[in-house]
Amino acid sequence: MIVEWLAFVLFGLVVAALLAGFPVALTLAGVSLGFAALCGAFGVFEFAFLEALPNRIFGTMQNSTLIAVPLFIFMGLVLERAKIADDLLETLGTLFGRGRGGLAIAVVVVGALLAASTGIVGATVVTMGLLSLPSMLRAGYDPRIATGTICAAGTLGQIIPPSIILVLLGDVLSAAYQQAQLRQGNFAPESVSVGDLFAGALLPGLLLVLLYIAYILVVAWWRPQRLPAPPAGIIAAAPRAGAWRVFRVMVAPLVLILAVLGSIIAGFATPTEAAAVGAGGAMLLALLRRSLDGARLREVMQGTVRLSSMVFLILVGAAVFSLVFRGLGGDRLVHELLSGLPGGAPGAVFIVMLALFLLGFIIDFIEITYIVVPIVAPVLLAMGLDPVWLGVMIAVNLQTSFLTPPFGFALFYLRGVAPPAVRTIDIYRGVVPFVAIQLAMLVVLWFWPALATWLPALLYAD
Repeated sequence: MIVEWLAFVLFGLVVAALLAGFPVALTLAGVSLGFAALCGAFGVFEFAFLEALPNRIFGTMQNSTLIAVPLFIFMGLVLERAKIADDLLETLGTLFGRGRGGLAIAVVVVGALLAASTGIVGATVVTMGLLSLPSMLRAGYDPRIATGTICAAGTLGQIIPPSIILVLLGDVLSAAYQQAQLRQGNFAPESVSVGDLFAGALLPGLLLVLLYIAYILVVAWWRPQRLPAPPAGIIAAAPRAGAWRVFRVMVAPLVLILAVLGSIIAGFATPTEAAAVGAGGAMLLALLRRSLDGARLREVMQGTVRLSSMVFLILVGAAVFSLVFRGLGGDRLVHELLSGLPGGAPGAVFIVMLALFLLGFIIDFIEITYIVVPIVAPVLLAMGLDPVWLGVMIAVNLQTSFLTPPFGFALFYLRGVAPPAVRTIDIYRGVVPFVAIQLAMLVVLWFWPALATWLPALLYAD
């Protein structure tokens, strides 16, 4: 038992090193190998566990699902450089901005569209912060609701497919689900796919968008001074967003979203194939708009390589950590702890969700997905939980931690581009109502799992 608790010491050392600012992938591998060498010197770790590392890395290289990650990153960066967000915000801002709360509603709608076409949270928050925050402040919006809306809309990329976190979660949960079934004696295990997770996250994601808009409308009615309508002179001088302009700006991203997401959910294409379609479509759209010259294309390629390399290097580091953690018996200890909690499966899910929420303050979703989820997911799934429901709960949970003060990543993204006149406390106070909406969504999913499981069961029923 003492040896198994050493696995938790390893986990604590990794988290401490991450908080110290060391690179994630190198921290995972370096701390794990150093701790394994120390434990091996005292005879409490068998180095034979590390012999599986080459096979783990080779398996990652052969994983066709993970090829979707660099393709989705490329698609998102191309759309960002093609100024799609600029046109969407400008057009929808003039379309909705004539009434109270119109600009905030436009930000939520654009955030949802960008989430469904890029899935990159940091880029979405920064882009909308640069483009929409000055306009909202000039219109007299309360800085709290302006910044809260931007942060909340920017994090929709965590839950609305095709989200990168859903791709990674789908890959991890697929392995965990098969492992859980093998433990139960099922030697012909069923599988869960990224497409299942996309379909499961779609309705909760759209419901979040509607709840955000409903909150804005309520505030506009109850506290109109916080979301004022533009003065009459500004309304008269502002160009109208005609039907043709709205159609021209909206049709391209909508077609791209339908081509990517629709092909996955309908079962016409795998996530990797759909990601290739999305990457090619984004490139074609940028060329037709003449908004992607050689310099911008070079930036896109460099950004794609940099982000993709980071993701896959983290996978290698996580593989080393996982092998050492299991070699110390940590997986058995986690199974015993979660299985022995009062309340059975609901109690175990609550503790895991609370832990993920707190870890989301200090480490990114990629590290959580490949460090924590592989440890706890097999145990939870062995208790009979639905893997799609569990995956959607984890995604919404991490999205909530992205928003929660004082450590939410989205808050730091916006703080970096917000004008000096906007105080940090305004950003913190502004996101609180949206955090409450996120927590309410978790409660709804807890008591109504069909919100996540109904659509996948309908689409992929045998």
